[in-house]
Amino acid sequence: MKITAISPQIKNQNRVNVSVDGKYRLSLDFYQLFDLGIKIGREYNEVELTELMQESQFGKLYSRALEYCLMRPHSGREVRDYLYRKTRPTLSKTGKLISGVLPVITTRVYDRLLEKKYIDDIKFTRYWVENRSIIKGISARKLENELRIKGIESEIISQILSESERNDNEELKKIIIKKQSRYPDTYKFISYLSRLGFNYEDIKSELSES
Repeated sequence: MKITAISPQIKNQNRVNVSVDGKYRLSLDFYQLFDLGIKIGREYNEVELTELMQESQFGKLYSRALEYCLMRPHSGREVRDYLYRKTRPTLSKTGKLISGVLPVITTRVYDRLLEKKYIDDIKFTRYWVENRSIIKGISARKLENELRIKGIESEIISQILSESERNDNEELKKIIIKKQSRYPDTYKFISYLSRLGFNYEDIKSELSES
């Protein structure tokens, strides 16, 4: 079987379509094309073409996963969950069942992202703590719970929280200013603030000053 055509994709100018014996067979990005030494006229057997198909899948998934990582920092667990979803079968617009990506490929993608430092739980935790505090008041307890759900180790959480300038009293004040008018019943408001993870004595103290 012979490579008979290599043409740029219309929708994605970073990738090319590769035809074998006159029919489209796979697509690759330009880096893969040169790295793998693919040229018109070069011949491959079926096993070699299957390996090229896997390289095609790797290139597509790495590009999508990179976009996902660049949208905002993500924890390692978030990226693993994202990649796991890509292994699941999906339905096309015509109702055809499309197989998911091989787990071995998602592992390669994850390892490459980790190697390139697009996955960094310390940076992610610092980002999460800073942005959650800016957007709205939040207790340290709730922050810890959110980060644990995202797969962050306790040591990292403790380290970043200790480095942060945030403190629960300031965060509590933010919420009291924003929410107190919605709670004419003080006891219900105290209950609400307690559910957010704030200390009862701190709540009483801040409310007495508001």
